[in-house]
Amino acid sequence: MKSPETGPPRRKTYRHGDLRRALVEAGTELAREGGPDAVVLREATRRVGVAPSAAYRHFADRRALLDAVCSAAQSALAVAIEDELAGLPRGKDPAEAARAGLRGVGTGYLRFARSEPGLFRTAFSASDNLRSAASPARAGEGGLTPFQLLGAALDELVEAGVLPPGRRTGAEFLAWSAVHGLAMLLIDGPLRGLDEATAHNAGQRLIDMVERGL
Repeated sequence: MKSPETGPPRRKTYRHGDLRRALVEAGTELAREGGPDAVVLREATRRVGVAPSAAYRHFADRRALLDAVCSAAQSALAVAIEDELAGLPRGKDPAEAARAGLRGVGTGYLRFARSEPGLFRTAFSASDNLRSAASPARAGEGGLTPFQLLGAALDELVEAGVLPPGRRTGAEFLAWSAVHGLAMLLIDGPLRGLDEATAHNAGQRLIDMVERGL
């Protein structure tokens, strides 16, 4: 008697275009569980239930699948930032609203890093250059990528008179570097043992520091 199969159920057929989506979804789950190193074509095809050779109709190699999963992870990060922004209170004056918007972007970014460390690590593992940070495939529901959401928040600071126009150029690089650095320290560095309240407080103070320094 054959032993029953273990693992995810095998799918029998795919409509046109479904296999690529299914492989990206499987790769995204692998990334969620183990970060970018866990995104392997053979394991993705095993989870989907097709032969490894079937993947090559959609992805030339592992790097191609990882790039697609990277885009999916950045899109998920953008949605997390959008959710944070959607929860901001309304009715503030323009300056306060702009400051709250920048805080929402940073808070959403850090919250995603701590809640989805595997996806967060993967989100930036296949970014070849800055153009990839603006790829539509990496956008959230509102059509903006994480990098573009940060840029929009900085533009609002300028429009509200909080950030001098002459200091706007390149400000996203400074803000991004600071918040991303803290995120990595919290999930992979010596700060990973901080409790939730301490980590959150550190993030809020860092965002305050970023705003004052822009």
